[in-house]
Amino acid sequence: MTPVDNVIPDKIFFKIGEVCELVGVQAHVLRYWETEFPTFSPQKNKSGQRSYRRKDVEIALKIKQLLYKEMFTIAGARQKLQTDARTPAKPTQEAVPVATGALTSASAVPTLFDALPDSTLIESAAASTGLSAEQRNALRKLAVHLVELRELLSRKS
Repeated sequence: MTPVDNVIPDKIFFKIGEVCELVGVQAHVLRYWETEFPTFSPQKNKSGQRSYRRKDVEIALKIKQLLYKEMFTIAGARQKLQTDARTPAKPTQEAVPVATGALTSASAVPTLFDALPDSTLIESAAASTGLSAEQRNALRKLAVHLVELRELLSRKS
C-alpha cells in the first residue's frame, strides 16, 4: 500500500471541493491543470459538475508533487507524466534510489533535492525557461552543493 492510498478515501467519485482538500490546492488550480495536462481529465455529470475518480486524484497529487516539490515547469511535468504513463510498471517513491544517501526516516517525504532529476528532463525543462547554457550549469552546480549541504546537516542531527 502506497502513502497515497492512505490519503485518498475509499470512494468511487469525488467532488471538486473534496479533491481540493485532499490535494491542498484551490479549485481554480485544478481547473487550470485540466487544461494543461491531458491525462488529468475528470468526467462531468449531467449537471456539468466535475466527478473525479481515484485515478484523477492520484494524478492531481502527482502533478502537485512534480510542480511544487520537484520544481518542474508545467511543460516538464506534462512530459514526465506522459513518460510515466508509457512505462508499464513504475517503482514506488520509497524504491527510488536516492542520489546522496538514504532518507533520514522511512516516513520522511522526499523533497526537491532527495534525488537530482534525469539530465534529459533538466534540459527539456530548462529549454522552456529561456535560460542560457551558462545559467543552467550554474543552477545545476548549486543543486549539487545544496544536496551536499543537506547531507552534511542530516549527519550532524
